[in-house]
Amino acid sequence: MDRSVLCVAYNEFVLNEVDKEWRDLLSVIPNNKDRSILYQKLNHYTGKNTTDYFIHKDLKSFLERELEYYLKNEVIRVNDFIEDQSQQAMEVALTRAKVVRQIGKKIIAFLSQIENFQKKLFEKKKFVVDTHYCFTLDKVPEDLYDTILENEEQLKSWEELYAMEKWDGKLVWNGKWTKDFLKQHRYLILDTNFFDLDFKYTLLSSFSDLEDELTGLLINGENYQALKLMKSKYQKKVDGIYIDPPYNTKSSEILYKNSFKHSSWLSLLENRIEVSKEFLREDGVFTVTIDDYEVPNLWMLLNEKFGRGNHLGTAAIRINPGGRKSKRKLAAQHEYAIFFAKNGNTEVSKIKVDPEDKSHSYKKDENGEWFEERNLRKEGKDSFGDEDSNRYYPIYYDPKTGRISTKEKLEIEILPLDTNGQKRIWRRGVDDIDDLFDEGDIFYKKTKYGHQIYFRFRGGASQETPKSFWEDAKYSASEHGTQKLLAMMGREVFSYPKSPFAVEECLKVLSDKKNAFFIDYFAGSGTTAEAVIRMNKSEKDSDRRFALVEMGQYFGNATLPRVKKCFFSRDWDNATPLNEDGLSGAFKYHLIESYEDALNNIGFKDPEDTQQAMEFEDYMLHYMLNFETQGVSATLLNEDAFETPFDYQLNIQRGHDSPKPETVDMVETFHYLIGLWLQSLRRHDHQNRKYVVSKGQIRNEDSVEDVCIIWRNTNDLDLEKEATWIQETILQGQTFDRIYINGVNKVKNAEPIELTFREKMFEDVA
Repeated sequence: MDRSVLCVAYNEFVLNEVDKEWRDLLSVIPNNKDRSILYQKLNHYTGKNTTDYFIHKDLKSFLERELEYYLKNEVIRVNDFIEDQSQQAMEVALTRAKVVRQIGKKIIAFLSQIENFQKKLFEKKKFVVDTHYCFTLDKVPEDLYDTILENEEQLKSWEELYAMEKWDGKLVWNGKWTKDFLKQHRYLILDTNFFDLDFKYTLLSSFSDLEDELTGLLINGENYQALKLMKSKYQKKVDGIYIDPPYNTKSSEILYKNSFKHSSWLSLLENRIEVSKEFLREDGVFTVTIDDYEVPNLWMLLNEKFGRGNHLGTAAIRINPGGRKSKRKLAAQHEYAIFFAKNGNTEVSKIKVDPEDKSHSYKKDENGEWFEERNLRKEGKDSFGDEDSNRYYPIYYDPKTGRISTKEKLEIEILPLDTNGQKRIWRRGVDDIDDLFDEGDIFYKKTKYGHQIYFRFRGGASQETPKSFWEDAKYSASEHGTQKLLAMMGREVFSYPKSPFAVEECLKVLSDKKNAFFIDYFAGSGTTAEAVIRMNKSEKDSDRRFALVEMGQYFGNATLPRVKKCFFSRDWDNATPLNEDGLSGAFKYHLIESYEDALNNIGFKDPEDTQQAMEFEDYMLHYMLNFETQGVSATLLNEDAFETPFDYQLNIQRGHDSPKPETVDMVETFHYLIGLWLQSLRRHDHQNRKYVVSKGQIRNEDSVEDVCIIWRNTNDLDLEKEATWIQETILQGQTFDRIYINGVNKVKNAEPIELTFREKMFEDVA
């Protein structure tokens, strides 16, 4: 038989066998107690909660390129043609390549289907699982105090949080809970997590603008997923972003299951920086703290994302005065804070300082105002002048009267010449001199260098440009980071916390606005929240705000309690407050669905419903996963989501516990999806069911929309009666740009929640 005929026969046999094996592999219908190969592989894949996930953006194109490379270099083997140019050799090689390509393309199609499905789960917006509010007691209506005093969980939480059995000196507790005690300690912070929904909605209904009441937001979840969820609300509304990511060193363990090398660590940051950059206002500033190990790679990434011209500077911060010990390297004492602006017109904010700290160079005038004596002659590279310069002119002085003028030729003529006789220029124009003299802000001095003119510089006494070396002892991470957190919490709850003073200094560089809004999505133990609270406490009429994201399991025993403690007092020892030097405030906190939760909540249709479709290879290779999971996977919004929204559940994994069913917060999830700034949240009763009503605004760059959102269970409703009730009780004649209601309704101009919910949840999914 001719060799080419053998090749063709071999080709047909291999393809037939491949098709047979492929059909067996793709059979997902279990046979009695046995499970198909594909079923086992998918089940194993979705159960891998001990593995990190890096989703390929375009796996199909990547694998197709790799396949072509493999065919040319490993299967066809061009060198073989050079040595053996026979027709048979070429036909064998090409036939072999054809077989491998056909097999490879089917494998690639199937793998890319899995990867694209995984990408869909990763990129879709995640559900808010639960929402709780915290308020200092001065914000809680006193008519709720009786209910509070009956809540043993809340009282016990306060006793433990504030170590009340240790109180003495300025703080006294006799072991009894009374209304008077609650009134006296107005910075005790109440957590709605300890109360039922009736109390929660009664409390929330007492505020006309909830968003305005909140100092902060805490999100317990993976930061990329949180940023995606937050984007609609916070896009172009953030003044500054501060992050302190894991340093990718043994001493700073990264909170992921695999060891990260440079490229993976940078990929982790790149994705998050890319999303969070869009949060910044046009004059917003981004900063990240990092040590020597990754600073070169991080610098290149930031340069790419923000542009070299937007680099505002890098500060070296002495955080370890003793130095990190090393056998062969220098003992590192510092880390870096790298600052980048969103656009080229932004300047670093001036740092406010106490003029008393500058008393070596600043003085007070007769009115108590600070000034510094400066030579009127300018120095520096841009100070050289000549007769043609409008700042090179004579100033005249009369030693008898002390008069200084540019208009009268008095006894002594003074030109801006330096000690070498070099012509310089004055710091002020010719028209300013006589005014300065009239105000008493310019004077003559005779020095060893000759006749000099000085003036009173009144700027800079209370602020200065940030410098690039921060050496103050208060920036030490060990003393003011670790020790301070230990004093507040009473035990070690977090490794390597930053000094709140170092973070505070970074925030001051980001923005000097009293109402600045900061985000930190590597929040750790919550140092950024403490820094913001300290800034608000120390500066009158300050209303700075923060949003923190942290995925660590220590969120519940470090991050959250630390923020609660910071509102009560700034000074702690052995977990005990030394005073109640706190601050009025409020914040809310969430747990959000994770990517692992999304995997855990994938469901598949009954095989009997899809058996016919299984016969088609194209369905198996390209459409199976999307079709099989549609309508039955809670993470992808099944049919129950909008019919009974207050009962919608996902299997949620908390810590190392097994996933358990938990009711998700559909209301709050929708707020984030549409970017709602929540003003009021109320609960009503009608037709034997609960209604939850949100009112707020969607604030875009060029417009503001007033929005009303209504949720209820939809079964057995009298829609005519409901529409009348909604108009009279909820809308009350108010005009809204948008009214959203879940399910069928007869309210005029109302839009269905479900269409917008689905659109927004999957809008970033390719």
